[in-house]
Amino acid sequence: MSIKIDNNCDIQGLHLNGLAPIYFTLERQFEEEVVVVAQFKFEKAAVSQNNRWTFESQVSKANFRLGASPRLVGGSTFDQKSALDHRQVVLLAEAALKSMDETRETLMGWHRQGHALVDIYLSGIGLAAQLLGERWLSDEVDFVHCTIAHSRLHQTLHEFSAEFLSEGCAKPNGLNLLLMTEPSSQHGLGVFMLSEFFRHAGWNVTLSAPQDMAEFKRTFHSDWFDAVALSLSTDRHLDAVAQALSDILPLVVNPNLKVFVGGPMAQIAPLSLSFSGTHLLNCNAAQAVAIVTQSVKKTDRQPNVTSGLSKNSLIPNV
Repeated sequence: MSIKIDNNCDIQGLHLNGLAPIYFTLERQFEEEVVVVAQFKFEKAAVSQNNRWTFESQVSKANFRLGASPRLVGGSTFDQKSALDHRQVVLLAEAALKSMDETRETLMGWHRQGHALVDIYLSGIGLAAQLLGERWLSDEVDFVHCTIAHSRLHQTLHEFSAEFLSEGCAKPNGLNLLLMTEPSSQHGLGVFMLSEFFRHAGWNVTLSAPQDMAEFKRTFHSDWFDAVALSLSTDRHLDAVAQALSDILPLVVNPNLKVFVGGPMAQIAPLSLSFSGTHLLNCNAAQAVAIVTQSVKKTDRQPNVTSGLSKNSLIPNV
């Protein structure tokens, strides 16, 4: 299921770097109807300045500007400044609890000081979201305020998206990634942020949140993928995912498909993700991109033609 995002959308969620823990929901509120994001396709393309702002009113848009900062060229380097410290992370978390305007002002201040967006994403937004989650678990912040704060942090990712991608790779690298959650997962923000890092590096990304195991399986055959990254947030579907992978992988169109598994479970119980034919990812987003890219570039892109797969189609014959 795909959706079109308009000015009335509201996003809720928490991101931790890479495929690390992500909490809450990724959804859109359109007036009285909530539409859950199921799947959408990202392509590496030029971003129109006219479409730069997607989520706020025209007044709020006019008040938000990224400000001047060193521009990265061709993604050759990220940032010469030291990472943001814990005090600054706390300030961002407090700002997110207060208002959208204070959240923006904090981020703009960092950017004007010379912090690249990669640093702001990894060492600022992600860690502030983690801190908010920890405060909720310790009952320092109630669920409603914590969710609103996460929503504000998530919204800034979309507002920064055009600038973030412009700091990345100048040309697509021709590689395709499927980035997918477990079925019915409500932990989508971390996957979205990770998709931005892959796009930043020149990848074409398909971001999918399947509703059930049948859709989970179909998505593997929906296109040619050089790599698949699965984010597993709970242990509810571990057995089903393990069985699905054993059924799917022999039939995928790319016999050299690389499958990576991460998410909250990679930190909570990494041994539970020891699925046959997969690789564990337990790192931040930038490191995940480097690991996956290096692994894929070592393999050939040859189609897998089997008795169960049509030569002219990526969908298994039935």
